[in-house]
Amino acid sequence: MQDYKNTYEESLSNNDAFWLEKAQQRLTWMRPPSVALQGGFKDLDFTWFADGQLNASVQCLDRHLAAQGEKTAIIWAKDEPGEYEHISYNDLHARVCRMANLLQSQGVERGDRVCLYLPMVPELAVAMLACARIGAIHSIVFAGFSAAALRDRIVDAQCALVITADEGLRGGKRVPLKEITDAAVEQCPCVETVLVVKRSGAKVAMKPGRDRWIAPLLSAAPARFEPVCMNAEDPLFILYTSGSTGQPKGVQHSTAGYMLYAGFTHEMVFDLRPDDVYFCAADIGWVTGHTYIIYGPLANGATTVMFESTPLYPNASRYWQVVEDLKVSSFYTAPTAIRAIACEGDAPVLAHDRSSLRVLGTVGEPISPEVWQWYHDCVGEGRCSVVDTWWQTETGGILISPLPGVTPTKAGSATLPLFGIEPLLVDDEGMELPGEASGNLCLARSWPGQARTIYGDHERFAKTYFGRFPGRYFTGDGCRRDADGYYWITGRVDDVINVSGHRLGTAEVEAILIAHPGVAEAAVVGCPHAIKGTGIYVYIQCADGFGDELEKALCACVRKAIGGIAVPDTIQRVPGLPKTRSGKIMRRILRQVAQGNYTDLGDVSTLADPSVVSAIIAGHAGQK
Repeated sequence: MQDYKNTYEESLSNNDAFWLEKAQQRLTWMRPPSVALQGGFKDLDFTWFADGQLNASVQCLDRHLAAQGEKTAIIWAKDEPGEYEHISYNDLHARVCRMANLLQSQGVERGDRVCLYLPMVPELAVAMLACARIGAIHSIVFAGFSAAALRDRIVDAQCALVITADEGLRGGKRVPLKEITDAAVEQCPCVETVLVVKRSGAKVAMKPGRDRWIAPLLSAAPARFEPVCMNAEDPLFILYTSGSTGQPKGVQHSTAGYMLYAGFTHEMVFDLRPDDVYFCAADIGWVTGHTYIIYGPLANGATTVMFESTPLYPNASRYWQVVEDLKVSSFYTAPTAIRAIACEGDAPVLAHDRSSLRVLGTVGEPISPEVWQWYHDCVGEGRCSVVDTWWQTETGGILISPLPGVTPTKAGSATLPLFGIEPLLVDDEGMELPGEASGNLCLARSWPGQARTIYGDHERFAKTYFGRFPGRYFTGDGCRRDADGYYWITGRVDDVINVSGHRLGTAEVEAILIAHPGVAEAAVVGCPHAIKGTGIYVYIQCADGFGDELEKALCACVRKAIGGIAVPDTIQRVPGLPKTRSGKIMRRILRQVAQGNYTDLGDVSTLADPSVVSAIIAGHAGQK
């Protein structure tokens, strides 16, 4: 721990030297940089390693071939249990070169945007790296979004080429991706070409002159393609935020800074060792998949798992079957998935050998102490390190996290910042809060993995992230720092409820509710209250066997843990919560319903189960 503290202090006091050394050590350059950070948050002109040149695909492929070309780069865990495909670094390199040649033959050039609307199949990773090799900018759209969401993202980035599949397979179900793509592209005059991966073999419509099956084109393409020399600050990809609030934002990441930060944090946080099998159960359609399935692991020459299925298909043992089958060393998933599995009890976990596991990670939302403890004790057998990571699409990689075997952990805390990261808490007026405090989580300085802009709208980038607290990056999250300097994420600031002048983080209340055995899932939002201004409205999905006394018991738990001010005003039982297919709760829907607004709910087509919205509305109306 003292080594961590010494290195951390050095990384802040000699920040440029720290990152320049890491960049020169960890990346393979076509022209090495002589500078690290230039500019800063004042004028939003920050750049990293600006005079350097490199190619991202070289970091992930070419430099590994001589020593470990036959090592497995990707293990594709297919939707059906027990079906795996191992892809070596040599094989992946050849596939990427073929794809790069194909894209070039279709007119794709450096700086062009390519939309990838694909399920979790190897072609997705191949297409990402092929875009990087050519110097094109990939924009991946999660293969669960609606045609309207896909259309908006294609049009915003002005993509001329889209790669999709006939269908996606997920949890035993088929997703009609080509059909959705057709509906979207009809409203996208910028699209000239649609390339189609054959995944299910379903019969799909192919528009002459626009649509082409990708397999025969790839087989005819050469397996060599010289990587394009890119400037360090050239864009690598655009990734649109999920759109749970407001218009989606095309977050744009650079090449060198992002690649450095992805590889560096992946190795540190997951204690990477040469023979590890690393399993991040996210979808590549989200930033977690970009950074910690593809770019980070492959930059480190690791073996990474691409998981096509769901945590509960065909049963709650699925993750642990993969762990046993592949001898997984490090596992990374979201608290939503952990809670869903925990609801099924210990038996599905205990049915499989997990002795290969060494590190367990969580990502995406705060994890309650009770769920953290179950993850540690049951899944990790009390011997695995649990790394509760905090970061965002915009940060490019993990910013706050324990280091396995180094950082003493506290259940529910993201613990301490990684090297070069300087978090600070400020009040609503922007005054810095020292020591033990609760406030708005900001970052005092730039780091290499930070997003550079919102594609086509730098003014929005400035307003969204730097407008409220000028000179500081505002994360949008509330946070508590305890007496030991540990950071506890309390949820989005717009999910902080002001009840009678008291600020209550919804995540804190939810953690108490979820700890009760009668509650499978919980979500807390504000609602109008004649006396308090804002009341506390709770939605709960109940576990089996709990009756009418549950609400009273939950109020008593909250009263005991926080105080009377936090006791819910209304508790509504629901059959499920409105979640995106990545597991993110669409809280704007819950807030609107709690206010009695049933019509202005926005697009619900991206929900995993849109029918729960009708049930929630009916339940709310019945309580009025």
